[in-house]
Amino acid sequence: MTEEAGAEAPKKDVLRTTDDDARRLAQDLVRRARYGSLAALEPGTGHPLASRVALATDLNGTPVILTSTLSGHTSAILADARCSLLCGEPGKGDPLAHPRVTLFAHADRITRGTPDHDRLRRRYLARHPKAELYVDFGDFAFFRLEIERASLNGGFGKAYELKEEDLVLDPSICAALAEWEAGAVEHMNDDHHDAVKLYAEVLCKAPAGDWRLATLDPLGMDMTAGDLGARLWFDTPLIRPDQLRQVLVDLVKKARAANN
Repeated sequence: MTEEAGAEAPKKDVLRTTDDDARRLAQDLVRRARYGSLAALEPGTGHPLASRVALATDLNGTPVILTSTLSGHTSAILADARCSLLCGEPGKGDPLAHPRVTLFAHADRITRGTPDHDRLRRRYLARHPKAELYVDFGDFAFFRLEIERASLNGGFGKAYELKEEDLVLDPSICAALAEWEAGAVEHMNDDHHDAVKLYAEVLCKAPAGDWRLATLDPLGMDMTAGDLGARLWFDTPLIRPDQLRQVLVDLVKKARAANN
């Protein structure tokens, strides 16, 4: 047998080239997720510890969790900040045929009384209002899961490797929005509830409900109606605060036209 004949065949690269569609799918899986599976290393044993956690996202797309120091996964990420987060819900049929993304991250505890804490507290409660019962307890803390890289499985034969910048926005893009997001959300819910309902039910094709705007970010908006959630992506990212009004007006016109 010749050396050529006995040589192993080169491994087939199962990864696809990361493109804008893959980036958007991964971002969508993270931004929409109300919960995910967090994996960390158990202190003392080093054994992988998996737990379900409720999720929100910061303006730039970084996942955020609220967790008690009494829980095992909190002890784990305090001892070793390395962790992974799986996002993506199965639907009908084979659960492995549905998209999901694994984020490789490190957990960063947020100090109370800081602007970051106030912003994350508001955004988290907008997604999980029942958490207001315990969010300010002394043993609870927010953690940002700072993404280092990600593995996206878009379904059978659709594997991608993503970098941090594929999922997380540059902080400079979010700086201006951070100052006026809360006021804009409140204004829309108080004065334009009918528009929010159109965004969710017409543009996002969500079920009828008492839809409210939960959060805004440079790439889109998240809405909630009880346990239901919907996300609407903007056609172009918001860079300046003065762009928002026209974007929202155009979306209402689009929804009304589609509804006729």
